[in-house]
Amino acid sequence: MSHAKSHTALIWKVFAFLSLVTIVEVILGINKPDSLNLTNVLGTSVLNWIFLILTLVKAYGIAWYFMHLKDEKTWLRRSIVWPVIFLICYLAFFVLYEGQALGIIDASWIRWSYY
Repeated sequence: MSHAKSHTALIWKVFAFLSLVTIVEVILGINKPDSLNLTNVLGTSVLNWIFLILTLVKAYGIAWYFMHLKDEKTWLRRSIVWPVIFLICYLAFFVLYEGQALGIIDASWIRWSYY
């Protein structure tokens, strides 16, 4: 019986952590502080980087507890988590980089249309 209680307590702790991270994301998304939204780092705003990092933290937490990775051997966990994190960072970089390039291309077309 105590094992079920400890598992229930763990689920509530994970739920509280994931809820807290989500609440921070929602508050930042609604308020969009100028200091974070208008400051660019590596092609995008600091606010976007915060969203990417918090999303990765939530994904890792879900995999760690609900996919039971914390009970696996270290190298099995790393062989699952590291490629996924690398792939997400790789795709996020190209989405952000190409998104900026598309804005530059659009700006050049807009300039042509006024002349």
